[in-house]
Amino acid sequence: MKTILTAKKDLEIPAIGLGCMRIAELKEKSRIRDLIEEACSLGINFFDHADIYAAGESERLFGECIDPGMREKILIQTKCGIRPGVCYDFSKDYIIASVEGSLKRLKTDYVDILILHRPDTLMEPEEVAEAFEKLETSGKVRYFGVSNMNPGQIALLNQAVHQRILFDQIQFSLAHCGIIDSGINFNIDNREGVNRDGGLLEYARLNKITLQAWSPFQYGMFEGTFIGSEKYQELNQVLEEYAQKYDASPNAVAVSWIMRHPAKIQTIVGSTKTSRIKEISKAAQFELSREEWYRLYLAAGKRLP
Repeated sequence: MKTILTAKKDLEIPAIGLGCMRIAELKEKSRIRDLIEEACSLGINFFDHADIYAAGESERLFGECIDPGMREKILIQTKCGIRPGVCYDFSKDYIIASVEGSLKRLKTDYVDILILHRPDTLMEPEEVAEAFEKLETSGKVRYFGVSNMNPGQIALLNQAVHQRILFDQIQFSLAHCGIIDSGINFNIDNREGVNRDGGLLEYARLNKITLQAWSPFQYGMFEGTFIGSEKYQELNQVLEEYAQKYDASPNAVAVSWIMRHPAKIQTIVGSTKTSRIKEISKAAQFELSREEWYRLYLAAGKRLP
């Protein structure tokens, strides 16, 4: 598996991580263990959680399926800050309590990475800083990041915290890549040129923040997957052509498209099927040419000015 060296030189992550939002659907622990073991055998030893996934059940089941000897060989990332149906909460007490709950469910003394889930507009950066400091000094969290934040929000947080913000997890795919569209269509009076992210792609590269792509096969906001969709017939034709060329699947080609970008974006894949994880992992075995990358971009309905 290809790896990404983060701004912290002691933290190297696989280019593909396994999203664990839906593992509670498996119910049988033997199937969850098989999924974890298959992922690790493919070099995908990065597991992305959140305290709200299945109301904590995903973390609990994962924790029960990890052998003690395996913990040091894997990277566990979890997220906090969303109180479903209530509010977003980045208060010191809530962050610390959320991490304590995750650690208990995951049956571990620490998580490798803590991500703040979706921006809390009532965030007090100094309060977040106190939470981060306590979690780091106690050894309960090694590294920190955010999710769905723009550059201004990250900068606001950075002026208070001592820990480097290493990650920003965002929705990103061939059919949902506004961070690319707005740069390509700079100063053009069209829909694609509207800057909705504050220049996040360039900001992340300048500040050595690793972007993580969630929903890498989705278009819109949970409208569906573009793989096999009639709405994306041309894209699927090109994906299939390259799938045959590289002896891979269309899903693997779609992930390889993300990998090809020099921003070194990590893809979070949320499958619960071992066969699909194995299939997608082939994305790391080939690299698209510049021409192939742009052809896929255009086939997704994008345009070049």
